[in-house]
Amino acid sequence: MKKRWVAKAVADENLFQALKQQIQTTDVLLHLIAQRNLQNLQEAHTYFQPDISQLHCPFLMQDMDKAVLRLQKAFDAGEKIVIYGDYDVDGTTSVALVYSFIKSFYNNVVFYIPDRFKEGYGISLTGIDWAEQQGASLIVALDCGIKSIEQVAYATEKNIGFIICDHHTPGESLPEAVAILNPKRADCNYPYKELSGCGIGFKLIQALGEKLAINFSKEEYLDLVAVSIASDIVHMTGENRILAYFGLKRINSKPRPGLQALIELSGHKKDLAINDLVFRIGPRINAAGRISSATLAVEMLVEKDIAKAHQIAAAINKNNTDRQSVDQIITRQAMEMIENHKNTKPKTTVLFDKDWHKGVIGIVASRLIEKHYRPTVLLTESNGYAVGSARSVAGFDLYNAIKQCDDLLDQWGGHQAAAGLTMSLDKVDAFREKFESIVAATIEEEMLTPVIEYDLELSLHDVTFTFCRSIERFGPFGPENMRPVFITRNVQCVSQPRIVGNNHLQLTIVDENGISHRAIGFGFGDIYEKFENNPVFDICYTVDINEFRGTKSINLNIKDIHFD
Repeated sequence: MKKRWVAKAVADENLFQALKQQIQTTDVLLHLIAQRNLQNLQEAHTYFQPDISQLHCPFLMQDMDKAVLRLQKAFDAGEKIVIYGDYDVDGTTSVALVYSFIKSFYNNVVFYIPDRFKEGYGISLTGIDWAEQQGASLIVALDCGIKSIEQVAYATEKNIGFIICDHHTPGESLPEAVAILNPKRADCNYPYKELSGCGIGFKLIQALGEKLAINFSKEEYLDLVAVSIASDIVHMTGENRILAYFGLKRINSKPRPGLQALIELSGHKKDLAINDLVFRIGPRINAAGRISSATLAVEMLVEKDIAKAHQIAAAINKNNTDRQSVDQIITRQAMEMIENHKNTKPKTTVLFDKDWHKGVIGIVASRLIEKHYRPTVLLTESNGYAVGSARSVAGFDLYNAIKQCDDLLDQWGGHQAAAGLTMSLDKVDAFREKFESIVAATIEEEMLTPVIEYDLELSLHDVTFTFCRSIERFGPFGPENMRPVFITRNVQCVSQPRIVGNNHLQLTIVDENGISHRAIGFGFGDIYEKFENNPVFDICYTVDINEFRGTKSINLNIKDIHFD
């Protein structure tokens, strides 16, 4: 699919010149620093040298004092507490974090993860009933609950209080909970708004630690927070970047047994980066809830014995293998459905099959966007309803489009890029038509073509070992702080490229000045024949240092190629 290359906004010249007076480095690196809106040497120092002391005071969050006081009361009275969380990576890491912290000094605490297939997303009445059966009087909900008005009222009738820790966009009204921790609340003045669900759970234990004078190592819990930040694709800025930075350090030095077991089973030998959490660790944790029970994931993450953690991780790893097989089948079926209707040229993709596996349709929706770049909703049947996952394209507000279909939905929630939804089976066709109509009327035509934003245009002469090492210091990378992307024009191959691995293109590229570097284009094997006559072309790429058998080399990771 043809991609548009769009240059990121050029840094303000006055800012660039001001930074140049303060920071001794190359103009290329200064431009990258200025593009991140770092205003001076002090801000650059804070950015490049994160410190745990830079974390905000947790009591700046609305209702944090109420949450801590209610938990104190529960501890003093010996109340049964349920730690309740969603079944995805963010939810299970959140539960593992808060549960293991409270369990370290208080025994009357249990955890609960809803069944994806029987209960669906968020707070369920089944879960509340289970809490009542356990004799619980307080539920701490993590990564869910911000729209659970009826469920919280149901719990209140049973004399069960709720503390809600959620990072999803609130509705017009909030549940009548004891406390609601969510920086996105209109009345919350917390300085950072983009925490993951697990990040909010971390702020809760941070506050508890301060209030109860519990001396604990924050870093001990940041491996879980880093996994949640990476897997939930939240902004890699501000507080999230600090949490991810120290979380990665913990993962690569002393991960908890459950994560250590997963890392070993994944076959990864080197230090993990954010991308490794996204593509190696996150999917394995997610697979527990997609194929069997997400309770397994929490059990693995709180297990202290490495042998037992390995046993659970092995079961979860098998779930992931099964999940991969299922999503490949569904992806193939969905692609065929799109091909059968390609002449209609819709602005959206909305597909339904009653036999699709509910646990993987979100993954498949993302795969479809890679091939057919449209806001996408995949639906299947579950418990007599059509349930599904929605994914958006860059720049289009999916949340707002689904909100306009609210009259056809029984339940829904999410954010600009992704959402989950439930509707009556007889409403699927009406939803497909209304969603298509809303998107067609509001989406800009250029949003239907994938975009690659690049930072700067370089000569290959600029790409040195020192430069590549400097680029790594801009990490951890993620949304709003992506790995810098560059373009170089008018290059050629030194020799005919090779296809390696699973359809990857390996080539050596030379520019007009005779500077050459090795490059690889993952999944680019299909364009191999275009290089037969040694064409001149432009490349869009990121840089890193590759190490093989003790030898280090500069590597260009090709994101796209434009031929003349």
